[in-house]
Amino acid sequence: MSAPTVDIKLTVNDEAVAETIEARASLVDFLRETLGLTGSHVGCEHGVCGACTVRVDGVIVRGCLMLAVQCDGATVETIEGVSDAGDIADLQDAFEKRNALQCGFCTPGMLLTAQELLANGSVPSREQIREQISGNYCRCTGYHAIVDAIEAVAQARGKK
Repeated sequence: MSAPTVDIKLTVNDEAVAETIEARASLVDFLRETLGLTGSHVGCEHGVCGACTVRVDGVIVRGCLMLAVQCDGATVETIEGVSDAGDIADLQDAFEKRNALQCGFCTPGMLLTAQELLANGSVPSREQIREQISGNYCRCTGYHAIVDAIEAVAQARGKK
């Protein structure tokens, strides 16, 4: 017996998308398998690790915990869209320069989470940065370089 399907229409990275999907498909699986947007990763599948982080209607969400059907009519932004738009070029550059990425598995979620923190233009403390990224697990860097990179971008943006 096949799974029930549903038609959805949404905007993904500024492009209109209309698809027929299985009603049980998670948002991250829909993005990866149906749309080929593989920047968001499937990690724990429990919303704990942050590898599946995407933005829905301007809010950071865990793509593994949200059904794609819940995004019917919504606007979804992935790391590909944010990166292609150049919105996080300075964060990407700082992550590279400060070796804040190693295997890269957590990096898309970290970048989206950092972008959300820096969106209001303030310069957060290192403690605030750590709190913001606390829902994104990194097993390679130990977080120091990630915090350094985010802090450097916040300070640079604050001087503009």
